[in-house]
Amino acid sequence: MPKDNLITGLDIGSSTIRVVVGQKSRNDDKLKIIGAAQAPAHGISKGVVVSVEDAVSSISSALEKAERMIGQPIDHAWVGISGSHIVAQESKGVVAVSKTDGEIRAEDVERAIEAARALATPPNYEILHVIPKSFTVDSQTGIKDPIGMTGIRLEAHVQIIQGLSSQIKNLTKCVYRTGIDIDDLVLSILACSESVLTARQKELGVAVINLGGATASVAVFEENDVLHSAVLPVGSEYITSDIAIGLRVSIDTAEKIKIRQGSCLPQEFKKQDEVKYSDIGASEEGSFSKKEVAEIIEARVEEILEKVDKEFRKIGKSSMLPAGVILTGSGVKLDGIVDVAKKTLRLPASLGYPQELVTSIDKIGDLSYTTAVGLVLWGSEMQRKGRSLRLPSNFKSVDKAVSQIKKLFKSFLP
Repeated sequence: MPKDNLITGLDIGSSTIRVVVGQKSRNDDKLKIIGAAQAPAHGISKGVVVSVEDAVSSISSALEKAERMIGQPIDHAWVGISGSHIVAQESKGVVAVSKTDGEIRAEDVERAIEAARALATPPNYEILHVIPKSFTVDSQTGIKDPIGMTGIRLEAHVQIIQGLSSQIKNLTKCVYRTGIDIDDLVLSILACSESVLTARQKELGVAVINLGGATASVAVFEENDVLHSAVLPVGSEYITSDIAIGLRVSIDTAEKIKIRQGSCLPQEFKKQDEVKYSDIGASEEGSFSKKEVAEIIEARVEEILEKVDKEFRKIGKSSMLPAGVILTGSGVKLDGIVDVAKKTLRLPASLGYPQELVTSIDKIGDLSYTTAVGLVLWGSEMQRKGRSLRLPSNFKSVDKAVSQIKKLFKSFLP
């Protein structure tokens, strides 16, 4: 199996590290998922590295499992980045069309995007993505692809996604120390959108909500543009903590209750519906009320979704997305969560599974693998285009800082 047609997605979550490996066939360029593995995450909190040593061993563990599954080493990966330090802002850049006959070429578009990119980035931030949203040629607005048009003045409207330099360096350092190269860093929620959304949904107006262990990520699309993205510091671990406090049980028992008996619909249970702790493999004595657990879960899920709705209100899209919301991630495996989302957000809602994948691995269809699968799809698309959405010049400072470390650690590897 040739290495050069392998695409690896590395999703570094706060509770779990997931690796998915895709392979492009030589004949029809079709992507097949050939490997998937996961390992518990240590040293990462709310998408941010808090212990380099622990994070490195967790990432290594997940990569080793994936390597055993595909029977060969992994050399490079597309890495997802998340965390509440990530911010998005709008910018625009204006250039004069260079050709005397006024025809706009690809170089003009690149110059306009570069001009938009030159906005004042805070000193301790690095640009991750520059996403072109639309262009204006002279006074004609809303143009998606201006190449070949005629005009004098070209204006690019872009969204710039940036993250804290120190957090980016820490994450890249952890990945390099495992002995693999980084193809690119991708905002996790954008990668996740690649695997669960259709072009039609992105055109009409849709939001993706990825509920992870410690964070909830949101991305809003309309007319195939990213309108807004945000990472909120609330996740499914908050639901577990509330169950532990409400029932006065250990966190481990609360997690078992959430996974096995978790529901967002208290109205479906009677007060006398009780389950013994021993039935779910917990060491506590006695029993708990299913209705009480459902009430705790419903309240916390509503609170998380209200924070999401606040993000929608910022861009004037609260209850205004025709294709509704797509819920994905490991935190949405709760009975009735779709009903609570419909009621709280006043929008159509459904669960988002990875779409149209060629694979024989069952767990790839799991809600928790959507980001890792999305990273593979993102990498495949970037290889097809032969370029990266993120212009790397501003990222060189990170690369330089880490390249020495990379060489040093590679010299220690057998």
